[in-house]
Amino acid sequence: MKNKLFFDFTVNEKTNTIGVKREFAAELSLVWKAWTTSELLDQWWVSKDWVSQTKSMKFIEGGHRHYVVRGPEGEEFWGITTYDKIKLYVRFSGKDCFADENATINQDYPQSTYSIVFIDKGEKTLIEHHTTYPDLDQLKASIEYGFEDGMLSAFEKLDEIFSA
Repeated sequence: MKNKLFFDFTVNEKTNTIGVKREFAAELSLVWKAWTTSELLDQWWVSKDWVSQTKSMKFIEGGHRHYVVRGPEGEEFWGITTYDKIKLYVRFSGKDCFADENATINQDYPQSTYSIVFIDKGEKTLIEHHTTYPDLDQLKASIEYGFEDGMLSAFEKLDEIFSA
């Protein structure tokens, strides 16, 4: 019987925030590496049947990840994740935006700030991921685009990496 891993998804419309808590069956250093290196991010960052490919990434304060995700029917979405604050093995934060292949931000899609905290639980690691939108409409649009299902599916891919 598999150990059940903790998962909690909350939406706060007063603060325009989505909160995700998720436990992984892996040590902190492995979970940290999966979130901070392009080679691993590209293996799990998107839902099943989708592919992620990093064009450029510098995981440093002031750095960014510019990437594309491709769907099973040829869909293509570019994104930029910036890294504003990093505390090694503890947390990092920044901004997430849709963009184009030239890293020009697409103002037609939701933009957000995020913070991810990593909690060492020995053989397991808990992440607390908070995403905040500038207004309620952008929060709702992100949810309509499938934020929760996409994240759940991506986390299942990450679980497979950790169990391999």
